[in-house]
Amino acid sequence: MKIRVLGMGCPRCGKLYENARKALEDLEIEDLILEKVEDLSVIAEMGAMLTPALALDEEIVVSGRVPSPGEIRKLLEERL
Repeated sequence: MKIRVLGMGCPRCGKLYENARKALEDLEIEDLILEKVEDLSVIAEMGAMLTPALALDEEIVVSGRVPSPGEIRKLLEERL
């Protein structure tokens, strides 16, 4: 599974990335890929109207806010 944090590098985007990293550490699953996407054309192509946004396997699941590591962990568990 690919987890993408979409945003232009603002502090909230950085916080979302750190929360996602923490959620992945808590799950201890090695085949999950976390990446940060700051390219505006890619963000727009994915359909993110608000940032920061979190996408799981190319589907935006959270937009315009920073979910906690626990919330991200729950979203990941539902999809695994």
